Amino acid sequence: MTKLYSNKLHILIFLLPALVLFCGVLIAPIGASAYYSFFDWSGIGAKTFIGLSNYKELFTSNSINFMRALRNALLLAALSVFLQLPLALALALTLGKKIKGERAFLSVYFMPVLISTVVIGQLWLKIYNPDYGVLNVFLRSIGLENLTQIWLGDKKTALGAVFVPTLWQYVGYHMLLLYAGVKSVPPEIREAAMLDGATDGQINRYIVIPYIKPIIRISVIFAVTGSLKSFDLIYVLTNGGPMHSTEVPSTLMISMLFLRNRYGMGSTIAVLLIILCFGFALLINAVFKEEK
Repeated sequence: MTKLYSNKLHILIFLLPALVLFCGVLIAPIGASAYYSFFDWSGIGAKTFIGLSNYKELFTSNSINFMRALRNALLLAALSVFLQLPLALALALTLGKKIKGERAFLSVYFMPVLISTVVIGQLWLKIYNPDYGVLNVFLRSIGLENLTQIWLGDKKTALGAVFVPTLWQYVGYHMLLLYAGVKSVPPEIREAAMLDGATDGQINRYIVIPYIKPIIRISVIFAVTGSLKSFDLIYVLTNGGPMHSTEVPSTLMISMLFLRNRYGMGSTIAVLLIILCFGFALLINAVFKEEK
């Protein structure tokens, strides 16, 4: 009994630094945000307790327009799941067949992930420039000048124009995750299927994709939660404009905290973002569990 107690004590001592770090870096800030969300506070001076008024105002006030920001984030999440992930899966399945130059292609597709988001934002600002940007120059050169746009300045095209760099930056990230899963499929299963006359498409559909479903689930969670808390690229490209057409909860939160000095409302948005991310993660896990 004494030995068992001693082992538990040693385990606790070894876990204590990580536990303190986890609580200090993650749990404490979440608790602080939840606490401040019940107050009307400018960040300086006394706080006024207002209960759930911040939450009520967030969903009813036209001046805040949180629902539009949430809708934009959900649209980005849907585009990520139904456009970005299928493209990443197709690349992973193609590269997983031991094609020539496999390592080189992996490096090229993953390279955007390693580049700073600010640098990527500045790069795409140049591409979308209405005067000398590559996109409009190309359209003019092939006689499609009527299709040229102020891509980031028109509320009809701004959100789509923001998504394209996001797809380009992170498709390599999801591709690498899925590629690792594809390479983990036992080769003898592939060989048995080929001996039975299965085509590449049938092998991918009935063997590879079911085998890597746990990794697909992780990629879906990352894509959805990443879209819900997206901030940096949107901030660099449009700062939520024009006319809030690319506003997402994170840019709205920054606006509340640092431009309007509404720390209580900013904390409220932060709490809702945490709840949404955890909620979608649990929902996705439940969907994949049922399919399994």
